Amino acid sequence: MAKSKSIPDNLIKWDVPEDPLAPLTDCQKEWLVSLQEEVSSLDVVTHECLPETLSQESDGNQTDVKRIETYQELLQCYTGLEERYMSAEDTKYVAYLEQLKSRRQECHDLCLKIENALVDFSTLSKQYTTVSSKTTSLHDASEQLISDQEKLNSFIDSISDHVKYFKEVDHIMEKLEAPTISVNSEIFFNLLNQLDTNMDFVQNNPTFKESNIYLVKYRHCQSKAITLMQHYIFNLLSNATKSILNPKETGNMKMENTDAALALFYGRFQTILPKVKLIIEQIETKSYKRQEYDSLLLECHQYYLTQRGLVLGPSVQKALQKVKEKYNGDHCSLVRHSCALLLHASIDEHRLFYQFFSKPSSGLTAYLEGLCTSLYDTLRPFIIHINHLETLAEICCILRIEMLDEHVQNNSEPLQGFGNICLQLLHDVQERLVFRAHLYLQSDILNYNPSAGDLAYPEKLKMMEDIAESLREESHQIRLKRISLSSSDNSTFEPISRSHITMDPINQKPHIGNSPADLHGMWYPTVRRTLVCLSRLYRCVDRPVFQSLSQEAISICVQSIESAKQKIQSRSTQLDAELFQVKHLLILREQIAPFQVDFTIKEYSLDFSKVKTAAFGLLEKRSRLFTLSNNALLEFLLEGAPQMKEQLIDSRKYVDAKLKYTCQRLIQNATYLLIEPLVKFLEEAKLYVNSDGTSSIRQKSFGNTQEIAAIVSEALRLIKFKLPGIQQSMQLYLANRETECILFRPIKNNIVAAFTQLSQLLSNNYNADELLLIGCPLPEQVSVMLSSTSLVQGKSVQSQKSNSDEEQVQTARQIENAFVSSKCTDNSDVEQRTDIARYLQSISGQTQNPSEEPQLEGSEIFSQNTGAHLHNTSNSDNVKP
Repeated sequence: MAKSKSIPDNLIKWDVPEDPLAPLTDCQKEWLVSLQEEVSSLDVVTHECLPETLSQESDGNQTDVKRIETYQELLQCYTGLEERYMSAEDTKYVAYLEQLKSRRQECHDLCLKIENALVDFSTLSKQYTTVSSKTTSLHDASEQLISDQEKLNSFIDSISDHVKYFKEVDHIMEKLEAPTISVNSEIFFNLLNQLDTNMDFVQNNPTFKESNIYLVKYRHCQSKAITLMQHYIFNLLSNATKSILNPKETGNMKMENTDAALALFYGRFQTILPKVKLIIEQIETKSYKRQEYDSLLLECHQYYLTQRGLVLGPSVQKALQKVKEKYNGDHCSLVRHSCALLLHASIDEHRLFYQFFSKPSSGLTAYLEGLCTSLYDTLRPFIIHINHLETLAEICCILRIEMLDEHVQNNSEPLQGFGNICLQLLHDVQERLVFRAHLYLQSDILNYNPSAGDLAYPEKLKMMEDIAESLREESHQIRLKRISLSSSDNSTFEPISRSHITMDPINQKPHIGNSPADLHGMWYPTVRRTLVCLSRLYRCVDRPVFQSLSQEAISICVQSIESAKQKIQSRSTQLDAELFQVKHLLILREQIAPFQVDFTIKEYSLDFSKVKTAAFGLLEKRSRLFTLSNNALLEFLLEGAPQMKEQLIDSRKYVDAKLKYTCQRLIQNATYLLIEPLVKFLEEAKLYVNSDGTSSIRQKSFGNTQEIAAIVSEALRLIKFKLPGIQQSMQLYLANRETECILFRPIKNNIVAAFTQLSQLLSNNYNADELLLIGCPLPEQVSVMLSSTSLVQGKSVQSQKSNSDEEQVQTARQIENAFVSSKCTDNSDVEQRTDIARYLQSISGQTQNPSEEPQLEGSEIFSQNTGAHLHNTSNSDNVKP
């Protein structure tokens, strides 16, 4: 017991100030203080949070504090205190838990209420869905009824609209069959439009009941309307035609006036134009959609053109007959006025047609071409009997240039038919022109028989030159008299300067590049006719035809010049004949140069050269004629067949070759005339010249020094006296210093070469004394002598001749008679005398109207610069005698 009491006492005394049983350290004391504070704080909370019962209990316990006796009690007390304090600490959580439980109970109650409300809402929603579905079905039924009502109304309307197209056919037929219906009225045009609309509807809806039947009815109505329009238009056109063909109002008045005829032919048709224009416009508008209206328009075109043909056809033929009677014999005027008549008629008819119609018609061109056929029928009998080339060429120019180029090309649509007829006429004229050109080339050029005047060379050139010189002298004297009279009238005497004379072109030399041979009238007739013929054909026929004709014409002309040259040589000198040929070949070459065509043509020929060789081979292989291999007959047929050869013939090159050959012959002949003895001597000496250069001519009779000296002196004498004549002839024929120099240079070279050859021969075979006796000049001396030889003496003697007036008249008459005696078969021969007169007038100072000057067409200008051409064609500087 004592021991048990001591334990609590000891526990109390564990921290007494005096002699504590278990003294605490300072640190432990601090921890206890802090623990006490913490507990005290917990006690405060606990006291605030505990309920009143607990507080009372706690107060009661404080009064009745049990005394802890044992360790077990201590532990129980400690446990109780611990639980107490722990429960006091969880009081707020417990209170919060209780609060949560109450809130949960409230939420549970609220959820129950919400579930009840949802059940009510679900019931209400089902009831709403039921009511809404019933309302929607009722609304849809109402909408469907309204839609069905609208469809029925629209269907009724469409049926009414469709039925309208079927019901109107009877109404339209009644109006069309009404006797008071007017074709040229707005009501009729509305009926046509309504008829087209209804027909389109019926044709586009073939599935409708009885649509084919109603389409037939509408077509019957359309046929009725078309018939009414056709009768109306045809009656108006027929009445207009009858009023023109049988004019009752004019009575016995004759329609001879052109204006009255035009007013009758075109005015009557223009009076009905307002009546039919609207109907024709309706037909043309509907013709693009319906074949019936297009056929009606075509019938209207044909009927209109038929009526116009009845009106205008006889009138055109009568007018052409009057033109033919008026210009009988004048073919060019006949063609020009006849074509002008049909040209204006075609333009007027085209204009009148498009006043009625706006849609083109192929029948208009056929009608105009048929109207112009009378032109072809009228002119062709004249064309096929025309023989003159000039007339045919002029007609070609009229048809091609005036009609086709100037009128038809610029107004092709209305003049298409007229152009076809003109082109056909042009082809006929060209065919006739080519035929007559062939005959002309054969008869008047190739077979031309020249007269004495045509071959009077060089007489007529000299006579023309003499007349020109005398006229110059006469004009010069008249001018001097005028100058002297004008100077005598002055108060002060003014001496006449020589410049008045030297500057006067009349006082110049007659040969300054102008020769009588350059005149067209002085040309040889065949040359002039050839050039005139080519100039006519150049603008009238096609280029291939012209090339063929030009080649033939130039070839024939060169042959005629050669023939004339032979005849001139027989009556005159060979020099004149060759100069004549050179001059006319130069003229021909110069005049064909301006033609812008190729004078080259192709000719085909058969080459039989292999036939002969194959025939000889066949004879040699007679044993193999019938063998199966290497058959000779088969080889002959294959190898001996003639071959086709193609040749190019150039007329210009042919003329150049002929000119070159003639120049070479002229140079050779002139050389022979000047040194004939020397040439003969050199030819004989060549026979006795050895290979080493030595010669035995000294032993021959012609090798005597006296003979050689005579030959040299004779050659020098011929050069001195004949060279001026040759130069004068060249100047008279050629009248071109460059050409004369080109021809004279090889003559001079040949002469110098001959003297050089003679000098070498003499120096090799004769001594110095013999050479001095012979007196052969050096080549340089011969060259100087040839260069110094002039034509002054001969021309001065000729210019000093003073012919009296009677002699001039007589000479002029001789020239005129010489040309009159020649055959004048065409206009080119007539131009001969005109050119001579013009030449004389130009020399004498007289003026002439330029419009009266005859000119060549195509290539009428003859250039005087023929030296360049001769230089290109004549490479004859090295020609030897």
